[in-house]
Amino acid sequence: MKATIWHNPRCGTSRTTLAILEGTPGVEVEVIEYLKTPPSRDKLAALYARAGMTPAEGVRANEATDRGLDVTTMSDEAVLDAMLADPILIQRPLVETENGVVLARPPEKVRAIL
Repeated sequence: MKATIWHNPRCGTSRTTLAILEGTPGVEVEVIEYLKTPPSRDKLAALYARAGMTPAEGVRANEATDRGLDVTTMSDEAVLDAMLADPILIQRPLVETENGVVLARPPEKVRAIL
């Protein structure tokens, strides 16, 4: 099984999730450092849709507040625009497999799609 993780190596939760993926037999891991290579708007929207989340639920709340953004009053399109303009707003780690997509917070949530 292939698993793609949108990863930030400076994030402990992301590192722990990556370790779970790498430690699971039969899982081929693709690591995308999303701050260097952000997903496209379509890909990000598709990830949230598959995870059953809104873009606002995928925002790092503290980062949004620091930037004066109130994602609770923004359209999905505006939230996606903000994330694409400043990828640090994307909560991590997002993990995608053939079984679905999860925001792996806590990291153990990734096991649900393995």
